[in-house]
Amino acid sequence: MSEKGDFINNLGKIYGIYTGGFATFVVLLAILEQMGVPNRIIGYLFVFLTIGVYAYIGIISRTAQLSEYYVAGRRVPALYNGMATGSDWMSAASFIGMAGSLYALGYDGLAFVLGWTGGYVLVAILLAPYLRKFGQYTVPDFLGARYGGNFPRLLGVVVLITASFVYVVAQIVGVGIIASRFLGISFEIAVFVGLAGILVCSMLGGMRAVTWTQVAQYIILIIAYLIPVVMLSAKVTGVPIPQIMYGQALEKIQVLEQQLGIAKGHATAFADARGNFSWNSAVNYFALIFCLMIGTASLPHILMRYFTTPSVRDARQSVAWSLFFIFLLYFTAPAYAAFAKLEVYQNVIGQSIATLPAWVQAWGQIGLVTIKDLNTDGILQLAEFSIHPDAIVLATPEIAGLPYVIAGLVAAGGLAAALSTADGLLLAIANALSHDVYFRMINQKADTKRRLVTARVLLIGVALIAAWVASTIGGNILFLVAWAFSIAAAGLFAPLVMGVWYKRTSNAGACAGMIVGFSVTMGYLIWTEFWGPGFASFWNGLLGDGSADIVKARGRDVARLWGINNISGGIFGVPLAFLVTYVVSQFTRQPSQAMQDFIDSIRVPRGSVKLADAHAKTD
Repeated sequence: MSEKGDFINNLGKIYGIYTGGFATFVVLLAILEQMGVPNRIIGYLFVFLTIGVYAYIGIISRTAQLSEYYVAGRRVPALYNGMATGSDWMSAASFIGMAGSLYALGYDGLAFVLGWTGGYVLVAILLAPYLRKFGQYTVPDFLGARYGGNFPRLLGVVVLITASFVYVVAQIVGVGIIASRFLGISFEIAVFVGLAGILVCSMLGGMRAVTWTQVAQYIILIIAYLIPVVMLSAKVTGVPIPQIMYGQALEKIQVLEQQLGIAKGHATAFADARGNFSWNSAVNYFALIFCLMIGTASLPHILMRYFTTPSVRDARQSVAWSLFFIFLLYFTAPAYAAFAKLEVYQNVIGQSIATLPAWVQAWGQIGLVTIKDLNTDGILQLAEFSIHPDAIVLATPEIAGLPYVIAGLVAAGGLAAALSTADGLLLAIANALSHDVYFRMINQKADTKRRLVTARVLLIGVALIAAWVASTIGGNILFLVAWAFSIAAAGLFAPLVMGVWYKRTSNAGACAGMIVGFSVTMGYLIWTEFWGPGFASFWNGLLGDGSADIVKARGRDVARLWGINNISGGIFGVPLAFLVTYVVSQFTRQPSQAMQDFIDSIRVPRGSVKLADAHAKTD
């Protein structure tokens, strides 16, 4: 049996030993904490040793084979591909931002849970098995093969790079938050420290190294996410099953919110600032779910994962396993938010400002916690305390007074989530540039070595630019991620779905749909975030209306069409993309009969994978 075959057959044993080793590592650090080792040293050990493990996997998985670099040799079993996809998917937004969003928004924050999990249903039903059967390397590869010629491929690359770049900036922001807090360095430097761990895996081994690293990262992130909330559940309710016990925490929160005079509490959905029902809130709630669902089914770095399975059947099974592994975290996120809020209300609010624990100052130094003694009475009131949603998961162990080793464990989990997604995104961008642009469109005679070198150089370049942007602008992780979903949904969902399910979709129709969907959504995102508020502020400034903050708020309201929030901009682009694609396809040259027959064949549930050659299958 080959060395590769031995590795595949022993995956359970290999990752079992890895999990046991990680558990032993955590226990040893807990012992060191009890022996008086400083917290900073424990933080350093968690961050650097876990990154070191990922780097080691990347080094031993390095490859010079093109198929291994792009699709991991298509030898990844469905179970492990599902685990890798779960890790690839559960980015800093899921690990760090989701519970924070639920903490801040209550039931309104469930839009993220419903949208992201619902999107995998669309992946399973509409795309994953059929893209695998089409037999291409990347999403732009599919577009080029399905619609013929380089123009649809180029449009796919533009959308892929735009969405993936915004997404990867969000991951690097997450890495920067974790590294700056637990390594005691500035955020601007921390993003580049985390970048080193990202590059070692993706640069050397491509999809092969990233896949096996992401399996390891999933194990760490899910352990790190579950342990603190299990401990909190046992502490508050006496039962260590937070997923079914956090109702008790919600009941206590509701009583405390009534005592604090909060109108819009955790149990109020679709409400305005006063707690009254708002149609605008309801519309935006479902618009966000729509964009997140469609975006999930359009993200190139996720769809790439289903090119790595040995067969079409494994691609279907991978989606099911992905949903299971994602479910473990998403089912726990509401419990995390509930127990975290209860700890803040009970252990922080109403305490003496002078005697607040050290974590308040530590998180305040990186701008994620703000304390203001507005009443000058020395007692912290709710209105005087502000914690950024991105800090909730990472800070909760310290807020609850858990051992510092648990805080370090959560930091390692958040780092694993951010690094795994950043690896997949950077690889998707670099592969699109090196394979779809350089090889397919510029130099089709490039040999394997030149193509791999090109991919790695581009990977480093894109990573450095993304790190610079993250260090410069920072930003809310969930906000940036939601932008990426709207962009991917508007630019890619229509040509992907219609390319599989409507065989008469033409080259011109697909290209027109991509252009219109992408342009409308990007225009709305940019207008509502930058130009619209600036335009309204200019006129309000001429009229002398209000302060700068009021003018800015008015500007955003003026810029929004029908009250749709900025992050849900894909609600306009997606329907237009479908409409334009269909209408233009009716009046332009149809695909060849060979291509239409091929599309019919890939929708057959059984059968082998077939390669579609754009030049042979289209006129």
